[in-house]
Amino acid sequence: MSKKLVTCFSASGVTTARAKELAATAGVDFAPIEPAVKYTAEDLEWRDKTSRSTVEMQDPASRPEMAGKVDVSGYDVIYIGFPIWWGVAPHIIKTFIDSVDLSGKSVVIFATSGGTGVRKAVEDLQKTYPQMKIAGSALLNSTVTADIL
Repeated sequence: MSKKLVTCFSASGVTTARAKELAATAGVDFAPIEPAVKYTAEDLEWRDKTSRSTVEMQDPASRPEMAGKVDVSGYDVIYIGFPIWWGVAPHIIKTFIDSVDLSGKSVVIFATSGGTGVRKAVEDLQKTYPQMKIAGSALLNSTVTADIL
């Protein structure tokens, strides 16, 4: 039996709620991806070209610092969740992926979004990390009642 971990970044709490539901439904562990500096409402104002999130997303090399490391050792399947930003994963997800060893692990991507699907985000992550084995993906905008894998 494979050991699974649900992890996510959530700026407003929506993605964390879905992640915790997924972890509870699947009966697996949960560990949040926390930014070193929390995002404020002003940071998340996507219409402001000078907001923190906009500046980060405009720079492909941006890797926002995490508050701590998420330990993925001992897990076979890692669920990685995030809100869709500018059609893709927030760059802190790349900070997370860069900080852990996912070799030999299956990755399941899930996201929340106000209108964009998860496909482009998955394609972007696969392009950036071609060695990462993505086993599945899902958009989780409503209550999670089943394991998505």
